[in-house]
Amino acid sequence: MQEKNLNPSCFHHCDGKEKKPIEIYMFIDPLCPECWALEPIIKKLMIEYGRYISLKHVLGGRLPVLNSRTEQKYESIAELWEKTAARTGMSCDGTLWLENPVSAPHIVFVAVKAAELQGRKAGIKFLRKIREAVFLKKQNISQLDVLEKCAEEAGLDVNEFKKDLYSESAAKAFQCDIKITNEMEVHEIPSLVFFNENIEEEGIKITGYYPYHVYEQILQEMLSFKPERATPPPLEVFLKHFDFVASAEIALVYDLPISEVDKKMKKMQLKQLVEPVPAKHGTFWKYNRT
Repeated sequence: MQEKNLNPSCFHHCDGKEKKPIEIYMFIDPLCPECWALEPIIKKLMIEYGRYISLKHVLGGRLPVLNSRTEQKYESIAELWEKTAARTGMSCDGTLWLENPVSAPHIVFVAVKAAELQGRKAGIKFLRKIREAVFLKKQNISQLDVLEKCAEEAGLDVNEFKKDLYSESAAKAFQCDIKITNEMEVHEIPSLVFFNENIEEEGIKITGYYPYHVYEQILQEMLSFKPERATPPPLEVFLKHFDFVASAEIALVYDLPISEVDKKMKKMQLKQLVEPVPAKHGTFWKYNRT
């Protein structure tokens, strides 16, 4: 973990609309397994403290590493994916890199920015869909047909997305992310940088993957008051909202052991509310809207 004196004033050009007491810049790479493993933590943080937080995703990936393609490199990436999945509970299948490697990582980054041109929520949904495609389905998400399918599943205007994918706007947006990454001296992914409303006060940068209570503690320290923790919604409401979630995500958000999550989900399966989607590490659940 790193703490660094960072001045947030120079990054306001990429702000969201609503001003909240805490601003978090989350530096991620769509192909990074530890970034994927943070999904349950971010869900819980936003559910419990979302009224205090504005969250901005910034693409700060390791493109030079991915672009220098060798068989040995792919083997080490595959091994990292498997170890991260086993350690965090968020499944990712490393054999992708041995069977169907992502051939052009750069286009994936630009695609996320193209999706964001249809709105912040559209960008977040698209980011989730490409991660599901690559980590669970072992798809080469640098292929246009795969990206289009993810855009469709995320509810985007697919024709608009295809135009934006090769537009100057998406390219500039990605360059903006690279600029922020460099200016904030983010050298490792994932990194979260927390700022509060006091410009004089230093930001706190956390690099890597930590247990939930670490992020919660930093949030509480940076607020000038004790935040009120919101209660998670009923489980069915949570599932309906997110549509497709891992047992690991449910377990963290609801403070339950995986065995208890499985019991609850099997009951919901009997009621035909959800369908299990087995993954290499653990299980995902698809909400049944029919």
